[in-house]
Amino acid sequence: MSDLMSGPMSGRRVAAVIGDPVRHSRSPAIHNAAFASAGIDWVFTAFEVPAGKGAEALEAMRVLGLAGMSVTMPLKAEVAAAADTVDAEVEILNAANCIVPLGDGRLHAANTDAAGFVAGLRADAGLSPDGLRVALVGGGGAARAVAWGLAAAGAADVAVINRTGTKAEAAASIANAASRLGRPGRVGSTDDIAAADLVINATSVGMGADPSMPCDPSLLGPGQVAVDLVYEPLETVWLTALRQQRVEAHNGLSMLAYQAAAAFELWTGTEAPVDAMRQAAAVAL
Repeated sequence: MSDLMSGPMSGRRVAAVIGDPVRHSRSPAIHNAAFASAGIDWVFTAFEVPAGKGAEALEAMRVLGLAGMSVTMPLKAEVAAAADTVDAEVEILNAANCIVPLGDGRLHAANTDAAGFVAGLRADAGLSPDGLRVALVGGGGAARAVAWGLAAAGAADVAVINRTGTKAEAAASIANAASRLGRPGRVGSTDDIAAADLVINATSVGMGADPSMPCDPSLLGPGQVAVDLVYEPLETVWLTALRQQRVEAHNGLSMLAYQAAAAFELWTGTEAPVDAMRQAAAVAL
């Protein structure tokens, strides 16, 4: 980690999140709480950068001497292509959510989403992915990151379920042998949701005031664990219904906090104050 540090922490430094839209981002609240808790004289802000301007944003980062950068949609692929060096995760996912200055003018692209999910799963459910059977609902960027993270952490089977077949295939291919296309319905042995140890909603279904659910909660029951990557609201309709089915169910707050914690450590070389970051995220939401 030390080779990715952005340099001596003398004097106030600035880090930022870029994306469009970005005004809703919880990253400033999370990271400013982390800097304060760790006693680091940094400040975190947000810059709205439209699609097509990701490479220019990285050049601005060099010129301004920003100490770190978080990246959200729609710029994750653009900055991955524009960085000087990239992590293996970035190559596989074709997406970066964290840019780290190397101290010699070069910028390194990382993706902390997969590690953030796995860390959050361990923290919330005390669950290791090793050997798990997983049903993953969704086929977008979050689903791809989670599929890769679970496979890398030893999941035995990741069934990707999505209404758009091509997206499901793309997400399934990320995790190679551990991943495959899945089916949500009750069809004997093909009922991947009912058979899974862990069921994940990696779609935006249920976000905000949306009363929809990513799958029928009656497919799940006691002994299973579910994670809804949606964190706004913290309690979705699906989570409430799952708890009524006596399913252990968790929201996406931990993934949000732990992916930010991984970025914090890459930028600063300091252990992240995860509790302070989780609390700040919860308050911001």
